[in-house]
Order: sequence, then structure tokens, then C-alpha cells
Amino acid sequence: MSKTRQGLAMSLKPKHYDLEAWKEAMRLARQLYEATQAMPESERFGLCLQMRRSAVSIASNIAEGAGRGTKAEFRRYAQIARGSLTELDTQIWIASDMKLIERTPQIVDRLTLVFRLLNGLISQKSAKSKL
Repeated sequence: MSKTRQGLAMSLKPKHYDLEAWKEAMRLARQLYEATQAMPESERFGLCLQMRRSAVSIASNIAEGAGRGTKAEFRRYAQIARGSLTELDTQIWIASDMKLIERTPQIVDRLTLVFRLLNGLISQKSAKSKL
């Protein structure tokens, strides 16, 4: 962990740092970046970029929702993150069908785990009171 990130974690401790959904979404983003490294140059600004943006969007929306302050807003951003996750799943299928990446059990397991964790957050944050 970088000093800046450590400093933020120690001084402010944003709520998303403790969320398993955020931690797993971060791992998924790293996995996707690694999986797309070997994609051909012709896909650098196409499917590869779209997949990376979707992966980053998942963790980012979880963090943004946690920082918003109300359960309703958190739920809304968790739903957006879930939408990005299903978008990423489709992009992985497309890339796999085109033989650009392998749809590995590790990626599938992480997608499934993040989906389950997001569904849990969405259910948990169904009330409109403060976090």
C-alpha cells in the first residue's frame, strides 16, 4: 500500500475500505488488467479498454456509494456497480468467444463472488436511513 493510501486509510478510514465487495472488486480489476495485457494492439482502444473501464467502474461505484452518506444512495451506487459487473461479464464472454482472453475459473469465481456481495449490499441497504 502506498504512503498516500496508507495515510488516507489511517486518518480518514473511508467506509469502503472495510467492505468485502470493494476489496473483491479491486481484485477483479487487477485480474482483468492482467488478463487483458496480452490482447492484440488492435483491441487496445476497443474491447480491452471497455473491459478495463467496466472493471474499474465496479470498485469505484462501491466506493462512491459508501461515501454518499445514505443507505438509499449506497444502494443506488451498488446497483450501478452490479450493472457494470454484468456488463463486464458480457465483455468477457465476447472476448473469450473471439479467443482474445480465456474465461478462467478464477475470473468466473471472482465475478460470481462480487455479484453475490453486491446483492448482499443492495439487500442490506434497502432502508433510507443514514449509514
